Amino acid sequence: MTKRWLAERKQEKYYRLAKKLDYRSRASFKLIQMDDRFDIFREGDSVVDLGASPGGWLQVAKERVGSGKVIGVDLRPIRPIDGVVTIIGDITDKGTINELLEKLGRKADVILSDMAPNIGGHYSTDHARSVHLCAFAVNAADNILKKEGKMVAKVFMGDLFQTMKEEFEKRFRIVKVHAPDATRSASSEVYVIAKGFKGHEPEEMHTENTEKKTKFTVKGEIR
Repeated sequence: MTKRWLAERKQEKYYRLAKKLDYRSRASFKLIQMDDRFDIFREGDSVVDLGASPGGWLQVAKERVGSGKVIGVDLRPIRPIDGVVTIIGDITDKGTINELLEKLGRKADVILSDMAPNIGGHYSTDHARSVHLCAFAVNAADNILKKEGKMVAKVFMGDLFQTMKEEFEKRFRIVKVHAPDATRSASSEVYVIAKGFKGHEPEEMHTENTEKKTKFTVKGEIR
């Protein structure tokens, strides 16, 4: 059997499971596997999912935190999920951050980001855009994550990865890099799992930001 055939079978497996279990994305299984391994969620946690469409990670987060609060943010509308609040907004906009904090009622226990750029096929450019989106998520954490909080964020591997990892290490006591089994074998994506947020002075956020319109999508969407 070829590696390609095995990889395709693996993705078919998660696609079929997502359909069977009514998850909106195959990516749901990445979060399930990471939580099982790294204990990301606790009952009653407040969770924010950045770039949350189509909602697969929101479904998993709500299942795992039970009575906790789960809020998803995306530039696009998200089909309603029982017990989950969604916001249409830009995470680089101060108004969106303020709305998030208002709906949370307090700072978040966990921040998730499965954001990925629209792939253009030029690896170094796609990697740089992925790091750029991850930086947006980290900046959002400076504003909305409580001390000792946790974060899970996707980023593509490449020459800028180490610099991005160092930004996590400045802010968190524990930083792990992991590729869950549900990740495509040919993908360069990895997840940074960070615990023990130390607190960090947030950068000034502006409503006029030339970079903020970076378009993103969520991998693993079931079409």
